[in-house]
Amino acid sequence: MIDKGMFPDGQAYVVRRLTETDIPTVLRLQDKVVQDLDDKTSLQPLSEEEFRYITSGNGLLIGVFVKEELISFRALVVPDTMEDHLGIDAGLPESELDFVIYQDISNVDPDWRGLSLQRRMAKWIMDELARSKHPYKYVCSTVAPFNIPSLKDKFAQGMEIVALKPKYGGNLRYIFFKELESSNNREGEPVLCQMADTKGQQKLLTEGYRGQKLVVIDQVYYVEFRK
Repeated sequence: MIDKGMFPDGQAYVVRRLTETDIPTVLRLQDKVVQDLDDKTSLQPLSEEEFRYITSGNGLLIGVFVKEELISFRALVVPDTMEDHLGIDAGLPESELDFVIYQDISNVDPDWRGLSLQRRMAKWIMDELARSKHPYKYVCSTVAPFNIPSLKDKFAQGMEIVALKPKYGGNLRYIFFKELESSNNREGEPVLCQMADTKGQQKLLTEGYRGQKLVVIDQVYYVEFRK
């Protein structure tokens, strides 16, 4: 067991590592989450084979349970190929790519939203990684523009946007990156760019700016960049 406690409504929860035997339950929850999405392209579901890869020692999969019902799960995964490697997108040399782990899928049952479960699971899974003997120095992730909960989740962890490009079948994705032992603090003057302005953000990124924060002005989403 990783953690246990009570939600504000008094419901008791348990957090534990998931294994191969949990995969059918994980797939059912993933399907429920996908069916609830207005924009199906905002989430890249994992296959049964990919979940088996993670639970066979190539990452970490955790789940949150209430009365033995899985209400959310989150995954870390070791990249299985150098092709399309997020570490390359982040500018790492080839010699460092073996030290990268990905924050992969994070799903919360639509019936259990509003409990900050993405944020809570981020802490639980990264703490569990820290307790294990691991060689990783960097964490990478992808998030679709306008997937606001996931963007908030990554920024809250101190991750920063290092690229914006098509990934995984051509869907546009932010590439997030963090050096595990670094705070990613940048002191340059902030520059705001509308999230809808793909070319403007890409230009800033090529000039050495990095996305640091989500900003909302008059119901319009911006990304704050700093050098």
